[in-house]
Amino acid sequence: QPNHKDIGSLYFILSLWAGLVGTGFSVLIRLELSAPGSVLGDYQLYNLIVTTHGLIMIFFLVMPMMMGGFGNWLVPMMLSLPDMGFPRLNNVSFWVLPISMALLFCSAFSEGGFGGGWTLYPPLSSIMGHSGPAMDFLILSLHIGGASSIMASINFYSTWGNMRAGCHQFYRVPLFCTSIGVTSFLLILAMPVLAGALTMLLTDRNFNTS
Repeated sequence: QPNHKDIGSLYFILSLWAGLVGTGFSVLIRLELSAPGSVLGDYQLYNLIVTTHGLIMIFFLVMPMMMGGFGNWLVPMMLSLPDMGFPRLNNVSFWVLPISMALLFCSAFSEGGFGGGWTLYPPLSSIMGHSGPAMDFLILSLHIGGASSIMASINFYSTWGNMRAGCHQFYRVPLFCTSIGVTSFLLILAMPVLAGALTMLLTDRNFNTS
């Protein structure tokens, strides 16, 4: 069973790789904007690149690196612990992320991809705006990414709240650990709301629920 340092390193590797992919999209965006007219020759492709760039950078670079990478490496060390509170949950929260990223790329390669912006607002994300399966792949991708965030957050919040060493009264816990704990609490509140909104979008698209 991998320990917290192994999982933290895996988070770093995934996020650095995602960052390179996102940077590649960023270069394409700047290439398109570097000259008048259309350089890429396809406005839907440009919108797809902007959308995918935003989602990759937020959900697969910033969140895994800042929470998963630094959190897994530093929180147990700062609290004098041998590992996180739930090591297996920690493992699962990482390994569903590559699945989520694979679904994001499936979305990009499905019938022209989704070009409605990373905020996924209707009407562009509705069945009228993008009728193909690209948006459905994207919804599933973000569902799984959200599940990963919830699992990691439960782990961090439990570790920070319940597993301090005897020498660590609450007011002497390092500020980094407190920031991870507070962020985890906010993610536990916010991610189910995102999942609910995505589920409603999914049923709007496929079951005409309006």
